[in-house]
Amino acid sequence: MSDGHPTAARKEALRLICTHGLIPGDLLAEELLAAREPGAHPGYAAAIRRMAGTLAWRLEAQGFIAEAGAGTWRTTAAGRDVIACTT
Repeated sequence: MSDGHPTAARKEALRLICTHGLIPGDLLAEELLAAREPGAHPGYAAAIRRMAGTLAWRLEAQGFIAEAGAGTWRTTAAGRDVIACTT
């Protein structure tokens, strides 16, 4: 963990969540995958999808996002402040 400060990957996930308002975890995973160059390794896409779940878990633990329903995320005021999200 980074002592309450999100890493670049966590900030990227926060921006995606903030932009969508509410985002299901599977859509977050697909958005993160789409934002990257395709990997040549056959397990690349699955790894990015797993990473989305880990990012969400850590962001929730840090208080930057909250679950808004079964598997759907929204940013908190603290999360929006970190990335200067106004939506």
